[in-house]
This record gives sequence, C-alpha cells and structure tokens, in this order.
Amino acid sequence: MAAASAAAPAAPSPDDRAEARAGYALAMPAMALLFVVLLGPSLAVVVLSLTDWQLGAPRMNFIGLGNFEQLFADRVFWRSFGNTIVYCLVTVPGSVFLGLGIALLVELAPAGRTFYRAAYFLPVTSTLIAMAVVWEFLLHPSVGLVNLALEAVGVKGIDWLKNPDVALLTLAGIGIWQSVGLNMVLFMAGIQAIPADLYEAAEVDGAGGAWDRFCTVTWPMLGPTTLFVTVVSSIRSFQVFDTVEVLTKGGPNKATEVLLYTMYTEGFSFFRTGYASAVTVVFVLIVLTFTLAQVRLGDRRTHYT
Repeated sequence: MAAASAAAPAAPSPDDRAEARAGYALAMPAMALLFVVLLGPSLAVVVLSLTDWQLGAPRMNFIGLGNFEQLFADRVFWRSFGNTIVYCLVTVPGSVFLGLGIALLVELAPAGRTFYRAAYFLPVTSTLIAMAVVWEFLLHPSVGLVNLALEAVGVKGIDWLKNPDVALLTLAGIGIWQSVGLNMVLFMAGIQAIPADLYEAAEVDGAGGAWDRFCTVTWPMLGPTTLFVTVVSSIRSFQVFDTVEVLTKGGPNKATEVLLYTMYTEGFSFFRTGYASAVTVVFVLIVLTFTLAQVRLGDRRTHYT
C-alpha cells in the first residue's frame, strides 16, 4: 500500500491550477475565433445539406440524405465534376513545371533577376476579375490580339470562349498564367536554399554538366518544395470560379461549368441553399481526399533531410 501511495501522482498545487486557468483564458479568444470563422460555418453547411431550406424561406424540413441522392443522380453535377478534374489535370502540371523552368532560368540570368521576378509575379498580385476582362478582349474572335496574331502567320482564329471543344482548355491556360508566378517564387526560394557544397561534391563525382547537376542535386533537394507547390496549385485549381463567372458563365452548354460555379448558381441563382450545401460538402471532401492522397504519395518520394 505504501509503494502504491508513493507511485500515485501528486495533486496539482494551487499555482498549477492557476497557471492552467490562465492558459485556457489566453487560448479562449483564438478558439472562439476558430469556431466562428471555420468550425461554425462548416457545421452550419453540413446541417443545411440535410434540409430542403431555400434562401429566404421561413422554415426548413429535415430530409436526411435526400440532397445527396439527388446530387449523385444529377448530370450537371457530374459534368461540373469532370470539368473540374480536367481543369486541374491541365493547370497543375502546367503551372508547376513551367514555374520550375522559369525559376531555373531566372536564377541563371546574369542580370535583371529583380525585374523578372516582378514581371512573372505580377499576375498573382493583380485582381483576377480585372485580368479576366483583359483576357476577354485578347480572346475576342474578331478583334482579339490572339486571333490577329494567328491570322498574321496564316492560321485561322477561333472563338476561344464559345467553342465547347477549347473553352475549358482556354480557361486552364489562363489559370496557368495566373499561378506560374507564385510557383516560380516558391521554387526560387527552394533553389536558393540548396547548399553550394552539394554542387561542388557533385562536380567532383563527375556531374559537371547542367543537366547532371539538376538531376543529381537540384531536383532531389526540391522535393519538399515541389510537394508544397503541387498541393497549393491543386487547391487553387479546384477553387477556380472568377474566370468562369466573368468569361463563360459555365458555357457553352456547360462545357466550362466547374464545382464552385455549380455551388454558386444553385445557392444564389436558384436559391436552393440545402442542395448547394450538399454540393459544398462533397466539394470539401473531394479536395481533402485529393490533397491527402497527394501528400501521402509525394511524401514517400520526398526527402526532408
């Protein structure tokens, strides 16, 4: 009994309890803000997805998984889901590899690095809606600079935003243009963090060419940066909305409608708040699943030491 009593943990002293209360008091504002900004709205969306509430209606009825059953039977949802996947499959690799290539070229530039950084980063800092209006002018079928340039070299221009075969790819190209500057800056930070000793050691071992140094030192050491850039680019691609709203409105014939645009139209055009909340829940689950899969697969090939 004496041994058991000796092994029992000592009761917290009044000073320990006071310190714990002070810690909880200091953490409460941050916890309250987290609930109000993130957890509260997320919980509200989940609850609304189980109802038939419409925006402005005085009452709502609990319908369980009815919205989700209707959602998975809706061809518009599957079309917007497929468009979102295609957009991501084009935008993410394009912006990641193009950002890496530009970062390498800027790092190798003998002068003007500051100018190139600012020039390529400008689309990231610009208001996308304003830039979308500029792109609408550039892609105009008759007076747009893109078609005028193509006609100058003997290629017939097309209606980039109203042709269902190329409209989504056109928006993906704009997405790459918008994202490549941020990816370039992130890759440049990763490149500058690589120790110069590794390049010297690689040269001693026979990797004297630029391609050999890239394959043996630069690319492996950029593993964590590449993983981060890929995840961030994927999340940004899933969240595409501005260019769709300004340039195509989801057309032509739903060819450019993406998940966020479907969510917006259902909630604020048709006022089907419960159904739009169900789309939101599915959207969040898709993004989380896709992000976690990328992290798990990428972490196996990434060396952080």
